[in-house]
Formats: sequence, C-alpha cells, structure tokens
Amino acid sequence: MWFDNAYFINGTAYAGKSTMVELLAEKYDGIACGENYHNRLLPQLDKEQFPGLTYTRDLEDWHDFIRRTPDEYEAWVDRTSRECETLELRILEQVCGQEKPVFVDTNICLETLRRVAPHDHVLIMLADPEVSVRRFFDRPDRDKQFLYRLIMEEPDPACALENFRQCLTRINSRERYDRFLHAGFHVLLRDESRTVEQTLALAEKAFGLEAE
Repeated sequence: MWFDNAYFINGTAYAGKSTMVELLAEKYDGIACGENYHNRLLPQLDKEQFPGLTYTRDLEDWHDFIRRTPDEYEAWVDRTSRECETLELRILEQVCGQEKPVFVDTNICLETLRRVAPHDHVLIMLADPEVSVRRFFDRPDRDKQFLYRLIMEEPDPACALENFRQCLTRINSRERYDRFLHAGFHVLLRDESRTVEQTLALAEKAFGLEAE
C-alpha cells in the first residue's frame, strides 16, 4: 500500500491541521479528507472489532463519557486511534485512485506513515500542549460545547471539569508532543503572529507544492 498522491497532516490539537487540509484541497483542486472523515463508516462497524469507535456510537448516557478517569480516557483514545488508522487506510485505497491530490487530516501513526507515503508528503503541525488543554472549550464546536454542558450538569461541576482537564492533559502530554516533534518529518509549530496565508505557504513548501 503506497499513497504517492496523498498529503498527510498529523500532530496535536489546535495546530491548524483541519484548516490547512481544507485550504490545500481548495487551492490544488484536490480531495479533502478532513477531521474524522472515517466516521462515514461508523454505522456499519462491528463493536467487537472496533470497541473504541463504537463506544461513542452505542453510548446510552453521555455523562459516562466525561466521568472516565485519565487512565481510562487515554486508553480509549489510543485504542480508537489505532482503529481509525484501519478505516483510513481502507478509505484511502479508494479515494487515492481518483487521480487527484488528496489532503488528509490523519490519525495514521508515524510508523505507518513512513511505510505508506513519501517522506515529503507528511507534515506535522504542533500546538503547545498547554494550549490544547486550556482552549479545548473555546471553540464554538458543537461537540465540545455538548461535553461542556454535560460537565456543568454533574453534581460537582468544578470537580468534573478538573477531571476532564486531567484527561486532556494526559493525551496532550509533552511526551506525545516530543514524539511528533522528533519524528523526522517537516514540522510547523503554531505561531499566533503568523497569518493563515503564511501558514499555508509554509505547508506548501513542506509538501513541495509551491513550485508546481
């Protein structure tokens, strides 16, 4: 399996991955596989084969989602990421056959990306881990605001919020950040002073698209 017409962006939350995927696909008349694009397959998944992804699909009380311990939350995120990779590879085999550039906001792990894509077709985008935790509820994102409302409905909202922040801290650890940073791929660090257009130009340069 080799994707020479796909361009992958991985990294941490709040680094701008989704924005870059959309802008690159628009500029280069390509296909955007945005955040969680694998969800199109979610309804048909077997819960025994994909327990991480189907956890939220089959969840009856969403308060259970925000009540999990950091250990439970981290284990779920890691398991779900592995399941997402399986689905992404399945989808990309079809999408990449359309003879258009494909831009992917991906969950595919670093080791697999080294095996399935040219080195200069992978870009890592990073935001400081503290930003990823502190600004989680800042976006007017429907899913994030839904989780915030659940937390506020808890008997002790302050305790529930602190627990969920500890969960976020666990999956946005410095160790995970450093793993991306030193993976050997092109890296773009979040810079509040940089415009979206400037970031796009840097992403194009990393992918070798600016001369095309």
